[in-house]
Amino acid sequence: MRDGFASTVRADAPRRAQRREEAASAVHASGLPAVPASEAAAGSTPATEGHGTVDLERRRDKLTARFVELQWDLGGLVYEMAIRNRIRVEVIVQRAAVLQDTDAELGEVERILRTEQTGTAGTCASCGAPHSSGAAYCWQCGQPILEQVPSESIFAP
Repeated sequence: MRDGFASTVRADAPRRAQRREEAASAVHASGLPAVPASEAAAGSTPATEGHGTVDLERRRDKLTARFVELQWDLGGLVYEMAIRNRIRVEVIVQRAAVLQDTDAELGEVERILRTEQTGTAGTCASCGAPHSSGAAYCWQCGQPILEQVPSESIFAP
């Protein structure tokens, strides 16, 4: 199990380094403190914080700060274990899982923000072209975006 985890960590190193640099600059620019542990434990999501792009951007900034803090703590934990020659893999994996959850939530918030900024709502099932939320037909191939439902199958009270 250690080899699989280690290879995953090594494979994600460039992405993590880029995320760390972006996070550090975002934390510096926003001036926001890290997300308190009580808030992280409560599992607040962008939906519970409010609506709109501003709330998502605020949530992204908080998650970025939390990500940086967790990554820093994990590195410090591993270093302390290493200098004491007492590596506890289960503790490292547990802390890494919390970091991974934060990273996943941050990625989802960033994806939602990108979707709002670009105005795309999805892709065409036929050709894969992006479409807006109000599109009925694909702009590239002309196929219907929404599934056509026969009038007989619609339930009438």
